Amino acid sequence: MQTHTGSSTETKAEIERLRLELAAINQRIVELEKQHPEASKLDALRASALSIARQIDDLRCSTTTELSELLAK
Repeated sequence: MQTHTGSSTETKAEIERLRLELAAINQRIVELEKQHPEASKLDALRASALSIARQIDDLRCSTTTELSELLAK
């Protein structure tokens, strides 16, 4: 897992990049489900999607934590 200590703008850009990557993976999962592929391929894509979703959540939480710390000062 990556830690992110960049600016708010950098964090937002990283979240957007990850969101687009997640959308592409989810689209690929839908396409593969329609073709009835091997379950192992779908499982691998789903695991990647979950990993990216966690990264997005981590970035969002770190931004919220940083904001809370600033407001507490």
